[in-house]
Amino acid sequence: MDHDEHIDPDGSDLDKILCAPVETAERLALLTLQEAYDVLRLLVCVSQEGGPLSREADRLAKAIAVRIPSEN
Repeated sequence: MDHDEHIDPDGSDLDKILCAPVETAERLALLTLQEAYDVLRLLVCVSQEGGPLSREADRLAKAIAVRIPSEN
């Protein structure tokens, strides 16, 4: 999956993400702090929408929030 390629919202691209080559997985093991904040903001937005993924997004947002320093 290319960096500029978008992920289908229906989850059909999930196999491409979960089955990334080992080299890719090792390279992507760490996020920068800014990337972690970006992911956290996205998860909070999804959790507030109240859709089918809101509960999982809320759980993941909380898990990330306790692992990174405050943005302030």
